[in-house]
Amino acid sequence: MSPSGVQALGPGALGESKLNKQKHINYWKRCLKTYLPTAYTSTDSNRMLLAFFVVSALDLLGALLEHTKPEEREGYIDWIYRCQHPEGGFRGFPGTDFGDERNAENKMWDPANVPATYMALSALLILGDDLSRVKRRECLQWLRKLQRDTGSFGETLGENDNIEGGTDSRFGYCAAVVRWILRGAAKGEVEGVPDIDVDKLAECVSSAQTYDGGISESPYHEAHGGFTYCAINILAFIRRLPPHITDIGPGADRGPPGLGDLDSAVRWLVSRQTEILTEEDEPDIDDEDARDEAGSEPPKEEVRDLRGFGIFPEDNQALTRLELLWAGFNGRPNKIADTCYCFWELGALCALHRQHLTDTEACRRYLLDKTQHMVGGFGKVPGDPPDIYHSYLGLAALALLKDPSMKPIVPSACFSQDAARFLESLPWRKEITAGGDSLPQGFQYDLPSKIDERPKEGASDSNYMAMSGG
Repeated sequence: MSPSGVQALGPGALGESKLNKQKHINYWKRCLKTYLPTAYTSTDSNRMLLAFFVVSALDLLGALLEHTKPEEREGYIDWIYRCQHPEGGFRGFPGTDFGDERNAENKMWDPANVPATYMALSALLILGDDLSRVKRRECLQWLRKLQRDTGSFGETLGENDNIEGGTDSRFGYCAAVVRWILRGAAKGEVEGVPDIDVDKLAECVSSAQTYDGGISESPYHEAHGGFTYCAINILAFIRRLPPHITDIGPGADRGPPGLGDLDSAVRWLVSRQTEILTEEDEPDIDDEDARDEAGSEPPKEEVRDLRGFGIFPEDNQALTRLELLWAGFNGRPNKIADTCYCFWELGALCALHRQHLTDTEACRRYLLDKTQHMVGGFGKVPGDPPDIYHSYLGLAALALLKDPSMKPIVPSACFSQDAARFLESLPWRKEITAGGDSLPQGFQYDLPSKIDERPKEGASDSNYMAMSGG
């Protein structure tokens, strides 16, 4: 549609953008209690990831207790504990558990991994478990072994306790959340275990900041939205953001080592919002075929389409463009919008109290009008079928945007504020934190919320999908 045709339309003419909550609840109930499509077969070893997404999605929708029985929730909890590793941490699924056959020679084939441990602890809290069966001391010891001399974290421990896996901020982020859950912001030893090297971790994060402000997987690589979210929220959990987040700017007291340039990080994150929603939307401004051999200008109609993207604006052209009613986020420059990056970018900006610099309403409309699916869930891009990963992060992004259908969320932890409140209410956690502030740096709860009644002990196992199969 040409800009002149757009100017007659306003947001009200397009109808109300609304979350079809019941369809989303039905989608997640199917994921929980029926078999997943065959496409998920390859994710079997990451079943803990699926379990977290399913349980946390129903929690954010305020539907977990209503649509599951106490004995079912206790069965989910028991399954998660079946994945606990004897030397600390959690497996991604129980398929590698050798049981009584485990020995020094084969144990390297049965490792705990950091992402599964983050997901397992988070899911337990959401389900109302007090973590009393968690091997907290062993887990904290295992976590220390996963940190490299550079400050980065690996994913698993291999033969002879060699650190295996990537070096990027995803694993450091998962480790930071595990550390926060099990020891809060406590100084010194907890459960007789020293802390990780938080200064080295902060330096590792800082070293991966790129020239344009984002965070990459390692120095001199391209910045990425997911890595940037993880890096900034690592700093929130280990308290290496500026002492007063609202003081970001020239001359602000930046405190201990964190990011070298938070202002450029904010600029990079805000710049990830885009009205380019599909491949067809991308203006090909470098295409030499736009001119004929004689060097003539492109047809007038083509120029008008490009003006719709603000590339060739006319003098005094009105900025009321239809495409700006919907604006998602991409993960890197020159990419189209993607549902998951609405959470990754906004989650990082929320940690820095800078989400107001984006067009949050356009993002909300993008999620609800463009990638929300008619059967529930969210697709990656407009027209895609829903999948568990994008469906969860679509809901989490709406929670960041304070959609009235969603529970409040902890941006840095990616689960509900109710779950965080429950964690803080646990007696062993209070003893560790000694009543001090243990929340991620800069985070404050929304209005007080009553913690749901938690499941009772002694309930039996039940049949369920994401956590079934042994």
